[in-house]
Amino acid sequence: MKKTRLLGITAAALLVAGIAACAPPEKKSDGEQTESGVKASEATSAEDFGGMDALVEAAKNEGQLNVIALPPDWANYGAIIKAFSDKYGIKVNSAQPDAASQDEINAATQQKGKSTAPDVFDLGQSVALANTAMFAPYKVATFDDIPAAYKDADGTWVNDYGGYMSIGFDSAKVPPVADVNDLLKGEYNGKVALNGDPTQAGAAFSGVLMVALSQGGSVDDIAPGVEFFRKLKAAGNFLPVDPTPATIESGQTPVVIDWNYLNAAETAKLPTWQVFVPSNAVVAGYYYQAINKDAPHPAAARLWQEFLYSDAGQNLYAAGGVRPVRADKMMQTGSIDKGAVDKIPVIDGPVTVPTPDQTEKATKYLADNWAKAIG
Repeated sequence: MKKTRLLGITAAALLVAGIAACAPPEKKSDGEQTESGVKASEATSAEDFGGMDALVEAAKNEGQLNVIALPPDWANYGAIIKAFSDKYGIKVNSAQPDAASQDEINAATQQKGKSTAPDVFDLGQSVALANTAMFAPYKVATFDDIPAAYKDADGTWVNDYGGYMSIGFDSAKVPPVADVNDLLKGEYNGKVALNGDPTQAGAAFSGVLMVALSQGGSVDDIAPGVEFFRKLKAAGNFLPVDPTPATIESGQTPVVIDWNYLNAAETAKLPTWQVFVPSNAVVAGYYYQAINKDAPHPAAARLWQEFLYSDAGQNLYAAGGVRPVRADKMMQTGSIDKGAVDKIPVIDGPVTVPTPDQTEKATKYLADNWAKAIG
């Protein structure tokens, strides 16, 4: 899918006074002040706009929102985008749906100052924490419902949804996977794909961590995971293809290391597709939501955040098989979609969730060693 390109209004498009008098009013830009005197691009809450109604008005005035790297079948983003657009009448331009987290940052850097730049980010932990200087602090109305461990205190970033790392496989094409080490067997020759490059994509990073745990490593020692993938490549089993629903359904990638909710989504389309979460290597992770500080549509970006963290947005995440970050609070208040949450797997036993410091160290190791192992 190609990125939708927005049309800008040039300063040269000036009209004579008589025509201008009939023209619609100009749309508010990010440099203009809100009702409270704060620039939209610097607003840290809906109150800076004068309240939620004023934020909605400002976002509708901008009329558009640019999102990036949000596949429709990832965490139910197709339904989320439609619901947001339908509710507010704001056009959502979805660019590069299959891009990695680092691609989001690259796009924001390359398109800075342009109307096509991303307004918001949805990032894996390592990429998010390495680029916080690019984010605009903002606290949604439900900010206090979010546990402290899952947000920056100033709202520079906030976790939105999470899941478990898994191995998906087509039982019609390969033997059942019951252990990570099975992937080294000859039956999996040229069949094992990893969702992305672990130096750039959160899913791939967590996939290597899962494998490292299965090989006796730890969140502080990811080296065994890299060594496993070196062996996987040497055996001819590693498939250097970024998996997508299309590659899975066509049989091109019959084994995929990815988040459980993405692998589970494929089962509805391909009944022979099964999902395995290694009990000795359970890795959980949340994605990071943030606003681009140079967002071309700053009010719409902030309204998008409000929608994602509202009960409606969180329940739409749950319907996509992911655990919304406000799930515990919503269970207490009875506002959670219980039917959707009940379908999210519950894992018994120890679960590994890397801290920011552990992620930073592991990311450095991958930067220095992944290409050496894989080529």
